[in-house]
Amino acid sequence: MRRLLLAVVVAAAVVRPAPAAQRWETLPPTPAPIATDRSGAASINGIRIHYAIHGEGPPVILLHGGLANADYWGNQVPGLAADHTVILMDSRGHGRSTRDEARPYGYDLMADDVIGLMDYLKIAKADIVGWSDGAILGLDLAMRHKDRVGKVFAFAANTVPSGIKDGFDSNPTFVAYIGRARHEYEKLSATPKQYDAFLDQIGRMWAEQPNWSDGQLRAIDTPVLIVDGDHDEAIKREHTEYIAATIPHAKLVFLTNTSHFAFLQDAAQFNFTLLQFLNGK
Repeated sequence: MRRLLLAVVVAAAVVRPAPAAQRWETLPPTPAPIATDRSGAASINGIRIHYAIHGEGPPVILLHGGLANADYWGNQVPGLAADHTVILMDSRGHGRSTRDEARPYGYDLMADDVIGLMDYLKIAKADIVGWSDGAILGLDLAMRHKDRVGKVFAFAANTVPSGIKDGFDSNPTFVAYIGRARHEYEKLSATPKQYDAFLDQIGRMWAEQPNWSDGQLRAIDTPVLIVDGDHDEAIKREHTEYIAATIPHAKLVFLTNTSHFAFLQDAAQFNFTLLQFLNGK
């Protein structure tokens, strides 16, 4: 009898289901593209930038993270487009935009692409919403083109390479993201077989940029909200706190139970924080 009971206990232990993943450990699907008749490709800085426009009202430009594309903002567009003109763009070499193989990637260059698109669309000034590389571009714009920028919502940014955690790209969520990004690149890009070369170029930029001083951050006088997930796999929490403490009058928010992909994991929390900031509440 004792053996039988032991066997039952062991069997129960074997078939016990694994604990459910926490929300911050998940990578929800990339949203489907939202249809619009206001889209196109603008020739800017030697490349072609894909863009799409939704809604009416004060302009806000959404800038995605490295390796991604504008479709990742699909959960944010409907709420923003209710009272904003929402401009989506694929950064150079990402998504449907082309890249200039002769020019190395750099945040200043990519920020200038944003200004080029604004000029093309005849937008004098816009709020910026950025995730990761897009958030870095938002801060770059606030430094170098502050007359063109209203507010900056900077989610998951770093301002020096040391702000990134060692080995973040071995995290299971990031491994899944990088694999997904490859498939999306192959599907959307005009150069679908050049993902490895593209990734190599982006990786060189990440290794050296951005590299901003305290003085450069203190010179920002644009309203800035520094935001991150409280379980970000890539950005050190103390670095996020440093950015918010160094930029004058910047505010800081950590989104609960989310990671570097909070806008997918908890769109309601992300969107509430975003709209509160943009609408001045």
